[in-house]
Amino acid sequence: MNALLEVDDLEVHFPITQGVLVSRTVGHVRAVDGVSLRIPRGETYGLVGESGCGKSTLGRAVLKLTAPTAGSVRFDGTDVASLSGEPLRRMRRRFQMVFQDPLSSLDPRQSVGSMLREGMAAHGLPITAERLRGLMGAVGLPEAALNRYPHEFSGGQRQRIGIARALCVEPDLVVADEPVSALDVSVQAQVLNLLRALQRELGLTYLVIAHDLAVVRHVSDRVGVMYLGSIVEEGPAADLYARPLHPYTRALLSAVPQPDPAAEDARERILLTGDLPSPAAPPPRCRFHTRCPWRQADRCDTERPVLREIGPGHRVACHHAEAIRDGRIAAHEVTPQAADPATGPDAGPDVPGPALSVTDAIGR
Repeated sequence: MNALLEVDDLEVHFPITQGVLVSRTVGHVRAVDGVSLRIPRGETYGLVGESGCGKSTLGRAVLKLTAPTAGSVRFDGTDVASLSGEPLRRMRRRFQMVFQDPLSSLDPRQSVGSMLREGMAAHGLPITAERLRGLMGAVGLPEAALNRYPHEFSGGQRQRIGIARALCVEPDLVVADEPVSALDVSVQAQVLNLLRALQRELGLTYLVIAHDLAVVRHVSDRVGVMYLGSIVEEGPAADLYARPLHPYTRALLSAVPQPDPAAEDARERILLTGDLPSPAAPPPRCRFHTRCPWRQADRCDTERPVLREIGPGHRVACHHAEAIRDGRIAAHEVTPQAADPATGPDAGPDVPGPALSVTDAIGR
């Protein structure tokens, strides 16, 4: 596989500190905890999971907008995690990001043309009126938009400007973090179709981060499912949506409404019990075992599953994936567990402890 991006055992941990005059580290928020993935040239890799699972942090760590704690990120053979200063600045021309909020990610004091010229000048690219017109045409905006400011555009138009800003330096990889979550449904389709058209025309490689399963299915060649900082399932988009193997993936897909009323009434709904555990104290062994309807006492809470290949290109981190798939293990009711953040959910009685939120933990 000719991989443009290779991520191996990537970890991003944020320290939890206490004290006013003397600060000391008392723990870490494990936002990303041992993620490995490969993205070939020209492919779209969709990353999906519920809020707080570490998707956006992973995307930022890939571009070193957030410094990794451990692991490696290799872009076209170069270890990005080890770069800094001028070498990192030069490398950043080849990978760009489309941010989630199209308004806050644009400078309100700069015109669209000024933003595009600034990016091209920073990397020594030629700045011509023809090139600027071409960028506007590529994202479906008129030439007159170059002289206007972000507040003068709609949400969908601002997202197109964000895409144009990413493309102005001719990148190979674009990380799109929730590119349509702030847009109306009708505008979402326009932006997604634009991304696909630009990929065919320019040969781009995408890492698309989203919580909307329909969006990921529409644009992705391969899909990775994240839960609590780790990838629990990965495979070709069509295969993963047709035959989900991990219990968490099955629960996510069971929540997607069906347009056919008969199919909607007949489909199985998997309702997960309990809240998402704190990334400051993730459950030991299998991260999902505190909410899993197929949890077994033999391995789930004693051994952490590895991401292993079950079908062609289809990997899953579950000890009993084959047995669940074949119906040899039946789902059962799950009793909610209260976790002690200091020791984890399996270390003591089910009594709520002084839970730390992610916001408190990283001091934001």
